[in-house]
Amino acid sequence: MTARPDPGTSTDGALLRCENVSLSFGNVRALVEVSLTLRRGEITALVGDNGAGKSTLVRCVSGIHRPQSGRIVFDGDEIDFHSPEDAREAGIETVHQTLALVEDLTVWQNLFLNREIVRRLGPVALLDRRAMQSRSKEMVSTLAVNVPAVRSRVRRLSGGQRQAVAICRAAGFSSKLVIMDEPTAALGVQETARVEELISRMREEGHSVLLISHNFIQVMRLSDQVWVMRAGRCVGGRRTAETSGEEIVALVTGAAGQ
Repeated sequence: MTARPDPGTSTDGALLRCENVSLSFGNVRALVEVSLTLRRGEITALVGDNGAGKSTLVRCVSGIHRPQSGRIVFDGDEIDFHSPEDAREAGIETVHQTLALVEDLTVWQNLFLNREIVRRLGPVALLDRRAMQSRSKEMVSTLAVNVPAVRSRVRRLSGGQRQAVAICRAAGFSSKLVIMDEPTAALGVQETARVEELISRMREEGHSVLLISHNFIQVMRLSDQVWVMRAGRCVGGRRTAETSGEEIVALVTGAAGQ
């Protein structure tokens, strides 16, 4: 049976709706009629064991995969992205677990990777390095990211600072939804706290965040809504204030019903 939203999970104010989304790879049913909702200006958590379908669903939303059935509605329009670039143009940014940063480039070069500002002198196009560095400083200062300087090379940054750069890149280009895949998995306690503070600040700035995390304590601390996936299905959704970590674990393991 397809999971239905709980009574406390209205679609009013929804930024993203997945409706009966299914996707198979050969004989493997990766997603089975997944339905869930993300509200505007909230942090929504997506949890589940490895192989539950979380990453596959995220890839459908971010333009890497195309669902075979069902539909995805984003900001009021049904979407049919053919590439991650289509998703970015629509306002969906993804911070992957691997961060996708180039270590030998500077912070500002990473922030504007594939988004370079150019100025034209007749038929010649030149990189506007000054404009990109100035804009990068504004982006970093707006989110209060603890990065030494935008001219620093990424390889010299700590894990937390690298994560902050990736988040800053995602949040700095008028994104409506920022997807974060295990943003603190490889970080220490202090760096995790800084990144969590940055995620909360993004919500205060009006961004919607989809947080994929195995850290249930983090999920309960940061999120407004939790959706649980198991074996390719969405098996339940709860408002975080109305549930507990124990109930979420029970949904993940199958010890509790929807």
